[in-house]
Amino acid sequence: MKKGLWLPAALLAGILAFCLWNSASMTRSTARWQAQLEEAERLALAGDWEGTAAAIQEGYDEWSKRQTYLHIVTNHDAVDAAEAMYHRALAFARSEEDSELRAELADLRDQLRLLAEMEEFSVKNVL
Repeated sequence: MKKGLWLPAALLAGILAFCLWNSASMTRSTARWQAQLEEAERLALAGDWEGTAAAIQEGYDEWSKRQTYLHIVTNHDAVDAAEAMYHRALAFARSEEDSELRAELADLRDQLRLLAEMEEFSVKNVL
């Protein structure tokens, strides 16, 4: 390889490595958040509203710790929509609104799946 091409090739390799790491990191994080929401739904179905709210709050606390990173690497509107869904789900859990909570949790899990999909390293996202 020509002497002048090493720097651009190294830069491209670094960008590729970051993209692959970011995709894996987002997949792991969203899977964990989705599992927390599934646990919250299980608790709601069992009638444990205090546990439901605690599970949602725990997931939201973890979500909040990643806010800066999420706003850097992904679409702000998608992150803001998930944030609002967390708040609505927590309000529904605290007011013991079963059907609204389950619908909001399903929407939030889907939004988290979309966040991971947006960061997935794939042909669809590259083109």
